[in-house]
Amino acid sequence: MDNKNSKLVDGIFALLVLILALLAKPTESVAQSDTTSAPTSYQLLPAPDVWYNSVDGVRVGGRILGQDPNSFGDGPHRLNAGVWLATNFPENPVSYYLKFTEPIPAISDFGSEASISLETSFRTGFQQHGITFNKRWQTGFNEMNYKELSVGFRTEHRFDSEYVLYPQLWQDQWLYLASATFDLTNQNSLGRYHFALSADANIAGNASHFLRTDIAFRQKAELSEHFTLYSRLYSGLATEDTAPEYLFTNSIRSARYWMNQGLTRARGTIPPNWMQIGNIQVTGGPNLRGYLSQDITSLNNGLAPIYTSLSSLNLELDYPNPLDKAIDEIPIFGGFVNLRSYLFFDAGTSLGLTQFEESRTLSDAGVGFLFSIDIPDYLGKSRGVAIRYDLPLWLSNPGSKKSFAFRNVIGIGAIISL
Repeated sequence: MDNKNSKLVDGIFALLVLILALLAKPTESVAQSDTTSAPTSYQLLPAPDVWYNSVDGVRVGGRILGQDPNSFGDGPHRLNAGVWLATNFPENPVSYYLKFTEPIPAISDFGSEASISLETSFRTGFQQHGITFNKRWQTGFNEMNYKELSVGFRTEHRFDSEYVLYPQLWQDQWLYLASATFDLTNQNSLGRYHFALSADANIAGNASHFLRTDIAFRQKAELSEHFTLYSRLYSGLATEDTAPEYLFTNSIRSARYWMNQGLTRARGTIPPNWMQIGNIQVTGGPNLRGYLSQDITSLNNGLAPIYTSLSSLNLELDYPNPLDKAIDEIPIFGGFVNLRSYLFFDAGTSLGLTQFEESRTLSDAGVGFLFSIDIPDYLGKSRGVAIRYDLPLWLSNPGSKKSFAFRNVIGIGAIISL
């Protein structure tokens, strides 16, 4: 990394450490004469943390949450940080993550907070550092119905490809990204829906400048007491010089967003041979689940089945499941655990905007099951895990195989969660 970038990273990290040091010092406004019972001005909640990948080996360390002791995760001076040591002692054995969030009271209200977040991380061969402004609008006390806007700037760099299962999906230049996201969730005459729009633009540095956007609309429609239809429309579009980690694949999430989950952040947490078989899907993007095997085969052969434009439709029709009904009736536990059974259909197409992309329509259909555990946060947002088992029994473009055949896909994450 050149001297300019090194100073930028050092400066961001030093600023965040200074903020943490200041917050950890009690303020006079809450001081008590009896020091044995005086509340602290800031609460730090530590916890041990252990993880694994094939480069770091067992990664040991700890996480710490910082907050106002009188808040429940929604107060001032919020901190989420962690530091770890890789027991395999690779080239960079120490890694960290730190995010500090400060509300802006002048433009905040109950359920409608505005805030500034500083975030920095250095782990699994990837680093990012940035600042984000976030504003949420919520009407009344229903935290499930809201609008949320985020705008920010970040710099990021893949500095070690050893952690990556498919290096052809990454480039090694620094990116300087301006970004914006908008989320809206509410109810209409059909049921609950969610709209999401995001855009990332690389605006500086030696890497090619590019723009990438994606848009998704999800709708839940209860057809009757026993049948529910979930639908999702998705479209992604990027300029021709977009970094490969931000481009689109038929069946899996763009490589950059694998970094958002511990299971997929580095090779080896999920055994590489499991991934290379072509049965494990990282949910996201167009999500044509029946074409996972074809995409993974291309990746195993050193190719990059990525596109600058892909659009898709995903449908899931839930039907009665006696086991799910039994789970729902379990006190407390049933409110957080869900088992869905559904028929699904996916269809997608590339616009063929460049000479290297084939414009064609793909579709698949089959049956699936989803097991999820979800404990929403104080804003009603999902905090859980979802595991899917899908059987794409029919493909419109099966390649050298039959259109009707037994295929199975284990998916990490829900395609349509409402």
